[in-house]
Amino acid sequence: MSAAFFELAAELLARREPFATATVVRADRPTSAKPGAKAIITPDGKLTGWIGGSCAAPVVIREAVAAIADGEARLIEISKTSAAPRPGVRHFPMTCHSGGTLEIHIEPLLPTEQLVVLGKTPVARALVALGSALGRYVVVAEPNVTEVDFPTADRITSDLSDVNVDERTSIVIAMRGDADEDPAEAALRTRASYIGLVASRTRGDVIRDTLARRGLGEEQLRRLVYPAGLDLGHASDEEIALSILAQILTIRANLARAAAQQPHQMLHPTAPVAEAVDPICDMVVAITPTALRADFEGTTYYFCGEGCRRRFLKDPATAVAATR
Repeated sequence: MSAAFFELAAELLARREPFATATVVRADRPTSAKPGAKAIITPDGKLTGWIGGSCAAPVVIREAVAAIADGEARLIEISKTSAAPRPGVRHFPMTCHSGGTLEIHIEPLLPTEQLVVLGKTPVARALVALGSALGRYVVVAEPNVTEVDFPTADRITSDLSDVNVDERTSIVIAMRGDADEDPAEAALRTRASYIGLVASRTRGDVIRDTLARRGLGEEQLRRLVYPAGLDLGHASDEEIALSILAQILTIRANLARAAAQQPHQMLHPTAPVAEAVDPICDMVVAITPTALRADFEGTTYYFCGEGCRRRFLKDPATAVAATR
């Protein structure tokens, strides 16, 4: 098994980029792939590794991109058999003349939920400790702090702009200072799913008005949650931190329940994968930035492999006519 597979996976995880792994779990001859063969597929449809030739790769890419979109693993079978597949197995026809059967497990790996804490107050320290205990990837974005101040943080940086903030990120501003407007504005310009401000209602209103004068729209300003956390009345710093994390979990649960009304959708829905039919072999392929393609008379055609693309380019008029 190639070390490059694990190195690429580690790089993508470190960069918080989603991807899917494909592993051959069964291979009946004649097939070029063997059990244990692995590949990594990124959302743009790029496949790195080997799980079979031109018959398997387009199916795996299409299913892997879909798995990244809906967050669900799947077991697929590629074969010439016409029998009903086993429960839980998705069947796809083997288009190669050589035949054989492949079973491939596809698993999406999405970024771990990230908690970004701004500040070095007791509430900030409690948030970092509790966030780590909950399995979050915790980042402290605050100048002049070290691992001694936040021993459980996964990463410490001096500025929020240095953090890869995505939809699986929660940002909490726990500075309790006189300059919360700047970090609040920076946070509201990110894709974070939760932005909490540890401040009183009065102080939060002042910050919100300041940000409105700076040009932030109403939709952006509605994302600022203050006072951050559930209302527990008088509470200690640790209890405030716990209430903030509970609020984040509550919002996530509400979103998950809403997503459950729409099957095969992630917490943050992704558009369905667009597909096209290879005009040479009739295989369905995913339309991704890396998909093989060719233009003819103002129309773009997509291909499962370079062989089909070469055949098309040799006589595109005849190939197109055959599909009509």
